Amino acid sequence: MSSLRDRMMSKTAEVRAAKDIQLDPQQEKSVSPRTAPGMAAALATAQQRIVQLEKAGSASEAMVSEIVPNPWQPRQVFNDAKLAQLAESIREAGLVQPIVVRRAGAVYQIVAGERRWRAHKMIGKDTIKTLVVDLSDEEMAMLALVENVAREDLCDYEISRSIRRTEKEFPNRKRMAEALGISRSELYRYLSFGELPEFVVQDLDVQPRLLGATAAESVVSALRGQNDGALGTARGLWSQVVSGDLDQLKLGKAIKHALAGDGKTIAGVSDRNIDKIFAGGAHAGSITKDSVGLTVKIKAGMLTADKEKQIRELVARLFSDGEES
Repeated sequence: MSSLRDRMMSKTAEVRAAKDIQLDPQQEKSVSPRTAPGMAAALATAQQRIVQLEKAGSASEAMVSEIVPNPWQPRQVFNDAKLAQLAESIREAGLVQPIVVRRAGAVYQIVAGERRWRAHKMIGKDTIKTLVVDLSDEEMAMLALVENVAREDLCDYEISRSIRRTEKEFPNRKRMAEALGISRSELYRYLSFGELPEFVVQDLDVQPRLLGATAAESVVSALRGQNDGALGTARGLWSQVVSGDLDQLKLGKAIKHALAGDGKTIAGVSDRNIDKIFAGGAHAGSITKDSVGLTVKIKAGMLTADKEKQIRELVARLFSDGEES
């Protein structure tokens, strides 16, 4: 199992720090140094810091129960299947790479290695190999952000949550953007999630992939300066996004059109009523009623063959009864 350091090194093997790039003195001042993209440079910096920490860390073992996740960890969902595979590997061969932790009062906080710690919990291990390091809150936050923002499977809302939790650890937003290797405009796009209506945030807490950062920024822009009545309009359109009837990237524009009353809104919005269907806490589909008719939408994989048969029989019986009457 590769360590955080190994993963970062593989991603940044060809990256040089800007200070190590020698410019041609004859080169025009307007020509920028040929550095890697901002995020890759941030990863390179984080990689160097992880190497330093692991060299300076003291190897030991800690009780699994005395360890807690990094408070700035943005990831909310871990792949259970992959976690089970890791747990089985640890059960058979043991833990090769210790996790990196720091002392925080009576417990240890994870700097790197949360999946390995979770795998230990899964198989009932009492102790785990650790490297104990000294690390400031800002560095903890920065390492968690950089390592996770670089993950392709982390969604914008999860990144946003971590950025907002981390913000107070940085002196200003310029420093935060630099640490992440992104522009300030991109940082503000992530921060726009914090200005969304509460009913949107509540749904994102359950389904974080419903809305991307670009769409979130457009929604906030559409609602800025509007009165409370605009929230009702936004709520109706948002329910269409949740049900899959409206593309999230079109939400901000749809809200603007609806508030402007220019007739470009989606047909049936004004009298549309949408009820969500849940199965064991998970969003399974929706029932939509509008001027066009009644639509029942069930997500793929939520119905067994037997349940589908029951639904078909019920619909057939309802209309059969109607004909007889």
